[in-house]
Amino acid sequence: MRRRPGRSAALLLASSVLAAASPAPPSTIVESPSAQYDRCLAMTRADPQKALAQAEFWHDQGGGFPAEHCAGVALIGLGRYDEAAQRLQKLAAAMMQEPGELRAAALEQAGEAWILDGRPDQARGVFDAALAYNPNSSDLLIDRAQAYALGGHYWEAIDDLNRALDIDPNNVTALIYRASAYRNAGGTDGLELGLADVNQALRINPGDSSGLLERGNILRLKGDAKGARADWEAVIRLAPDSPAGRDAQNNLLHINENAAAARLMTESPQQH
Repeated sequence: MRRRPGRSAALLLASSVLAAASPAPPSTIVESPSAQYDRCLAMTRADPQKALAQAEFWHDQGGGFPAEHCAGVALIGLGRYDEAAQRLQKLAAAMMQEPGELRAAALEQAGEAWILDGRPDQARGVFDAALAYNPNSSDLLIDRAQAYALGGHYWEAIDDLNRALDIDPNNVTALIYRASAYRNAGGTDGLELGLADVNQALRINPGDSSGLLERGNILRLKGDAKGARADWEAVIRLAPDSPAGRDAQNNLLHINENAAAARLMTESPQQH
């Protein structure tokens, strides 16, 4: 199960937490706190090191929760996942007077940082806390399912994905993740259930590269090398530089190597 791209809690935080920022004196105001927050978050993508410096300065000037949130997102951009997760968890704890959905959003990003740091058990605990504030969030259920799956707990992941799909039946990500979890859980039934899920996902979004990659993985295990190759080649055409594209290229390399080895064994002269 591959990590999906992280989602920012920016819109949720901006909706009410900006009131926590202390504005500068009127003579020094050049932009609103909302605009400053948007600019800081945009900078986390373009130049996370600069964004972190800006967020720290803003925080020291009374930037409050928005500045702290921007700093946490910048740390994720810098690959400092442990620091980011801890900072975002502290932010959620500090937001005692804010709506539960906002605390859940900060915790969700903390959990995503723990996953990026390769610590799914830590992530799962954070997602547990986030779901206590927002129990009907399909996104959080998908996140926790990812943490379960990365820890090898595939049936627990499937339980969360079942709940996510009860809430949002056409969620393509949840369908693909559940297909992957079924595949990893093993057995013929798992492959059949996974194939049904990924086919449903591809009916909703035929060009989803992660879905095509997963269907190829399942078909290969079912012995359909031709079908697997066709799906992986489609992934490479659609998204050659994506994680799914790189996985598809590796899968094709291995399947080609196996085919070549089989031909070599068949064509080698018999030893007497």
